[in-house]
Amino acid sequence: MARLFGTDGIRGKTNQDPITPEKALEIGRSIVTCCHRKGLCPRIILGRDTRESGKMLEYGFLAGALSQGGEVYRVGEIPTPAVAYFTRAEGGGAGMVISASHNPYEDNGFKFFGSAGYKFSRAEEEEMEALISSTHNRSEGPDSGRAKRVEDAAERYAGFLAELLPAGNRFKGIGLVIDCANGATYKVAPLLFDRVGSGFEILFGEPDGKNINHNCGSQHPGPLRARVLESGASAGFAFDGDGDRLVAVDERGTVLTGDQLLAIFAKMLKDTGALKENRVVCTVMSNMGLRRALEQEGIEQVITGVGDRNVMETMVARKANLGGEGSGHIIFHDVHTTGDGLLSALQLLKAMVHFQRPLSELASWVTLFPQVIRNVPVRGKPELSTVPEIAGAVQAVESKLGERGRVLVRYSGTEPVCRIMVEGEDAADVETYAEEIAETVRRELS
Repeated sequence: MARLFGTDGIRGKTNQDPITPEKALEIGRSIVTCCHRKGLCPRIILGRDTRESGKMLEYGFLAGALSQGGEVYRVGEIPTPAVAYFTRAEGGGAGMVISASHNPYEDNGFKFFGSAGYKFSRAEEEEMEALISSTHNRSEGPDSGRAKRVEDAAERYAGFLAELLPAGNRFKGIGLVIDCANGATYKVAPLLFDRVGSGFEILFGEPDGKNINHNCGSQHPGPLRARVLESGASAGFAFDGDGDRLVAVDERGTVLTGDQLLAIFAKMLKDTGALKENRVVCTVMSNMGLRRALEQEGIEQVITGVGDRNVMETMVARKANLGGEGSGHIIFHDVHTTGDGLLSALQLLKAMVHFQRPLSELASWVTLFPQVIRNVPVRGKPELSTVPEIAGAVQAVESKLGERGRVLVRYSGTEPVCRIMVEGEDAADVETYAEEIAETVRRELS
């Protein structure tokens, strides 16, 4: 049986297995059963993003969870990290988000949090998979559970984030443009930035069920960049559909990577004596320029696998309080159990105030190596090392780059795609080498 879980929960095309109401029902049964087995309260925090398929899947999940005697707190359209927060705050046994993050509206998925607000471990996912596929996961009792709607979830989560900052209008006079991607931040973001005292303008804050991530948000920062330049704003912030990542645009219209943000945050935390163990956790996809920037500050860089769960698990093991990915997933473990784009935006404002410099100057601390990523659709995912032509193409490029660059070829955990990343000092060479490998992958696997 194919594994249900990818790198970030379960994801796929709506109304195609496993993103169906029937599967949602089985997931509802299974997550309550997991809570019972662990002796946890069968209270489940349930949220979703703004996709039109979200309600359909929510109702399926509710039927399954209630049939097992679950108690479901429905927090509605809200960012994924808010579900992690409410799972802890409300004493939940688990939390689930119906979302496909930055994917187009035709997709959807399920993300899971344990009672402490952390994403499910691999072992917890395996337990869920076994239950979902079991024909014996049924309650035979006459009693059903109950559902409760949390009406003030957006206001409460905005309050939680705002309280992480010192009192007063710390950011007065800083003008912002905020792109909500027609997604899950559209309610919380205006409430939050109004509380912290910055002037702001909202873009793409009118979801209609189909426009989530459509030519907007973290994957498409062009409109945000244009508006920042037109309005003379100090910065622009773009979130993805479920609000767990941040892409920033400086006052000159330059789009910053997550690696640049990590360097800024690391320097701020070190400067204030708050960088635990003097280390930052990054993934194998992090730009070589970040490594150099951290070395210049005497900060240790710890490398882990792709995915924010891997980052968090390594942070816990290495006692770090800052980690993240180049995609804009940033984790501040002192204050949250998962990445949060809104929290990252607040921290970036703090850095601008702390250093009293415009965002473009802060971003200049990292000189990024030219990096090219090719995403090649594949019909299957054989072990790459077992395909001689692909292994040979990778080895040939690595030999050409030597110590002046690197190659990373891997499959996506959420899509039928092979990702090819080539990084080096010369932009033209990097483009050429990436296409050489991509063409080989297309020929062998597409």
